[in-house]
Formats: sequence, C-alpha cells, structure tokens
Amino acid sequence: MGIFKKPPFNSDKKRDFPEGLWQKCPSCNEMIHNLELVQNFRVCPKCDHHFTQSARERLEMLLDPNTFEEHDAGMTSVDTLKFTGMASYTERLKSYQKKTGLKDAVISGLGQMDGQRLSISVMDFNFIAATMGSVVGEKLTRCVERATKERLPVIIVSASGGARMYEGVLSLLQMAKTCGALALHGQAGLPYISVLTHPTTGGVSASFATVGDVIVAEPKAMIGFAGPRVIRETTHQDLPPNFQTAEFLEDHGLVDMIVHRKKLRDTLSNLLGYLTPTK
Repeated sequence: MGIFKKPPFNSDKKRDFPEGLWQKCPSCNEMIHNLELVQNFRVCPKCDHHFTQSARERLEMLLDPNTFEEHDAGMTSVDTLKFTGMASYTERLKSYQKKTGLKDAVISGLGQMDGQRLSISVMDFNFIAATMGSVVGEKLTRCVERATKERLPVIIVSASGGARMYEGVLSLLQMAKTCGALALHGQAGLPYISVLTHPTTGGVSASFATVGDVIVAEPKAMIGFAGPRVIRETTHQDLPPNFQTAEFLEDHGLVDMIVHRKKLRDTLSNLLGYLTPTK
C-alpha cells in the first residue's frame, strides 16, 4: 500500500479566474486579455473580428484629443405609453442608465478630426440595443440641425436593433424626423457620412443610416431591416450566402466602402477633406 494517497479528481471544482479580464472571440475562440483588446480598438488580434465598441471609446478613437463638446447630454426618455411587461419601461431605462453611465443610446456633440470641425453622433449598442426612441431621434436631429446652422459636416455612427417599440409610434416618427433634417442639410450643400457597424437593423437601417452621401461599413457588420430568420420564414426561400453582411451590401451597391476599424479615422478624415465645402 502506498504511503501517499492521491487526492480524488474533482471535475466540478471551479478554477479561480478573475472575471472581466479576458474575453473569448466569438469568431475564432481565442481568449484575449481585455487590456489588449482595448489597446487594439476592440479588434481580435488573431482573426480581426470587430467587437462592439462603446460610444465613448469610438469618440476617443475618431476625434482629436480634448476637442469633443457634448450637447443635449441630459435628455432622458419618458414612458408616455405606460408600458408594462416583465419590467416597466421606466425600470428598464434606469437599469441601463446605471449599467452604462449613459442617459440614452446616443452621444452627440461637436468635435474635430485632424483639425476639421464636425458634428458627430455615435450610437451605443450597450443601451437597450441602441434602439431609437424619442430621445435618440431628437438628439440625432439636433446634431444635424446644429451642423446645418454652423455649416459643418455630419458623421453618424450607427449600431442599432431598430426602433424602440416601448414608445410605439413615437419611435417610428423619429425615422421621418431624422431624414427630414438630413434632407435640409443636403440642400445646404453640406456632407453627411454614415458609418454602419454591427448590427445596424430595423428602423435605423430604413432611415438616416442609409441615406448618407457616403456610406461606410465595418467588416462583416450585419446590416438590414428584418433579420435573416424572419425573411426566410416569410419568403420560404433560401437566402444568398453572407446575406445582410457589409460585404454583400457593398457588392449590391448599398455600401460604398468597407473600412477596417484601425483605418476608419484616416478614411473619414480624408472623406471630410474631399466633401466639405471651403469657406
């Protein structure tokens, strides 16, 4: 009989592993340290999968340091319809406000990109899937109107699950309101660049996101109105390969160019230089 007894193997024992330090890439299954991911603009260093960026991370990436001036920061949504369900709309708003530190799903303001002043709005998918309600629509509209008044270009970075149905028809109204402001902006001879990220769907994709003078998309972003499953079940047809990806839409003329996130700032800066009228 042996002197030492081998301890039994316990497969149920959990490893002590700090939470929030590592993320698993959904494309290649690589484990990536969160610090490395942030330093790499939330792009997988192995397969180039583009993770979701917060609005503030994207503003920091795109704009010159210390040039962003936020507008309409205090606007918050109101539960006009008194929506009830598993959780009230008011409770859901408070939960996401606490979780993200945002009042709603978009940040808007003025800034500079390589010294060029612009009006910019960036949607944040972490806030109720960046759905567009009254506040999102109003902030986007004011962003465009401010640019028209000051004769500035507009950049809107979209990422959204569509219209915010907690607000019913009020959310759908924002589609027309944002497009109306952009139409007046275009009539003034001023450029609008739309940046589509993963995913951009629903009422957002059917309104301001796809009426840009130039439409830029990140690689493999899903862009469309209804989801592939809904379309397949409705039409009873097999969908084309890579349907509703940025690459598919570029081939079919909706997207003008696909730009890797690391090259996005330089590309947008060059586009602004080409399109913005000189005073």
